[in-house]
Amino acid sequence: MCGISGWIDFQRDLTEHRSTVDAMCDTMTCRGPDAGDTWISRHAALGHRRLAIIDLPGGAQPMEAGSGQVAIVYSGEAYNFTELRDELRRRGHRFDTDSDTEVVLHGYLEWGAQVAEHLNGMFAFAIWDSREDKLLLIRDRMGIKPLYYYPTEHGVLFGSEPKAILANPLADKVVDADGMRELFGMVKTPGQAVWAGMREVEPGTVVTLDRKGLREQTYWKLQATEHTDDQQASVAHVRELMDDIVQRQLVSDVPRCVLLSGGLDSSAITALSGLHLASSGEQVRSFAVDFLGQTENFVPDPMRATPDGPYVRDVAEHVGSQHQDIVLDPDTLADPEVRRATVQARDFPMGLGDMDQSLYLLFKAIRQHSTVALSGESADEVFGGYKWFHDPDVRAADTFPWLAAVQSQGAGFDMLDPGVAAALDIPSFIADGYRTALGEVPTLDGESDLERRMREICYLHLTRFVRILLDRKDRMSMAVGLEVRVPFCDHRLVEYVFNTPWSLKTFDGREKSLLRQATADTLPQSVVERVKSPYPSTQDPEYAAVLQRQVRDLVKADSPALSLLNEKWIAEAVEQDPANIDMAARYTFERALDLSVWFDIHNPTVKL
Repeated sequence: MCGISGWIDFQRDLTEHRSTVDAMCDTMTCRGPDAGDTWISRHAALGHRRLAIIDLPGGAQPMEAGSGQVAIVYSGEAYNFTELRDELRRRGHRFDTDSDTEVVLHGYLEWGAQVAEHLNGMFAFAIWDSREDKLLLIRDRMGIKPLYYYPTEHGVLFGSEPKAILANPLADKVVDADGMRELFGMVKTPGQAVWAGMREVEPGTVVTLDRKGLREQTYWKLQATEHTDDQQASVAHVRELMDDIVQRQLVSDVPRCVLLSGGLDSSAITALSGLHLASSGEQVRSFAVDFLGQTENFVPDPMRATPDGPYVRDVAEHVGSQHQDIVLDPDTLADPEVRRATVQARDFPMGLGDMDQSLYLLFKAIRQHSTVALSGESADEVFGGYKWFHDPDVRAADTFPWLAAVQSQGAGFDMLDPGVAAALDIPSFIADGYRTALGEVPTLDGESDLERRMREICYLHLTRFVRILLDRKDRMSMAVGLEVRVPFCDHRLVEYVFNTPWSLKTFDGREKSLLRQATADTLPQSVVERVKSPYPSTQDPEYAAVLQRQVRDLVKADSPALSLLNEKWIAEAVEQDPANIDMAARYTFERALDLSVWFDIHNPTVKL
């Protein structure tokens, strides 16, 4: 796992701009704390920061091939690189290292841009081919690894994160109305970045730049195919895939672990990892995040019926993992320096507050012991796990299901200043995005209305919602130099389950029937029967009280962030009894604090 950056300019001599190239690369140091270097020719510059995972001594980048005519900077992991290397050797290629980067580079020499179709993994990489004065930016199928680009008058800037691009003086730190809609709309528009003029390489896409200009080509997208397996065969195939995926993703030359929440998804990954490692005499290591007093004082709410702690302990004992809880108190969660670290990692203010801060602190603690972690992220999107998948009213809503679910609980978007809200018109933005997304959904002739609707809902989650979570996971983990792998995003599993009828996804009358049945033999009964619970959030009222005090200080300091929000609402909220702060006020506090930090870090120009 690494951070990449670069600059292509067909007019400038980039050898005269090394300091700028180095500055772009240096913004990626957190993603690659082990090493860094730049490669510069007259019209192309590539930067790389390395987090060494595979072939620690031999995988240095930027890497060259073809007598120096082709160079690559690569971020991610190709889990099938061993098989690909064997195939390329049979085709006459010779290798000097044991790294997957060299395999990808030689794969390009053999197959060109079609190398992406041969890869199983999570990746974002850039290849400069001086034989044709051509740049290729290639991203994995699900968008696990980020990659952004910024067209310029005579070329392009690119980087794993926007901060790498913004370090170049050619990039303006401007956020326009479209960018602000991305911030507040809770929908990730494919290809859209928050910063004006900046784009995100879409998942499953190759972006090519040459002297003729920029072009995009999609090499993978979800397709509708007929599912012919019965229930027993479907369950068996899911288990077969999961065994292979977990085994592949445990390969590492550095210590690895699993993230465990006590839910079905993370518990299945933990159990399967334990089985595979036990075959070689190893013990799986697991980590969980918890909040001080959460289990003892837990109160069920519409999102979470049970605390994680008891289930985490059941799994750790059942699997025999070497387990550690990372327990956080309100002051640690609300530490302004922690908030600053999370906002800086994300490059924009998401407003998830303690869910971001706790994830960052969990990853930071894990990094003291491991460099690679396996996560249960994305199982809900793949298998249909969220409660709103099973709510008839939400399923029938004429909008994105997660927004319908949030709105049904009384939350909305009225935190914005009325003038800002009118300029952004977020309801129309959401409606337009929803219609666009529905128009992309592949269908099969003869599907029932229910099956067609559930295919739509699954597609919306796999192409819109999951990308928000994958980006969050990547930014929080790479901010501390931790590689987090997501087995449930293996494209083979995604394709298979996407085309499994909804009746099979829920054959036992519950969520995630296929996954539960496929892994039940590895899990304690308590977890098999547990109802879905999302990522934990602290219930400690002291946390909300600390937020209230911090926002009160923002109001006194007249922070520019407040100009975007409903100041009357905030003024009333900061005067509430701390014991009665509701979730709407808490969420607004989080937004205000994140926005204030964002303005302080980037000093963006907002143009509505």
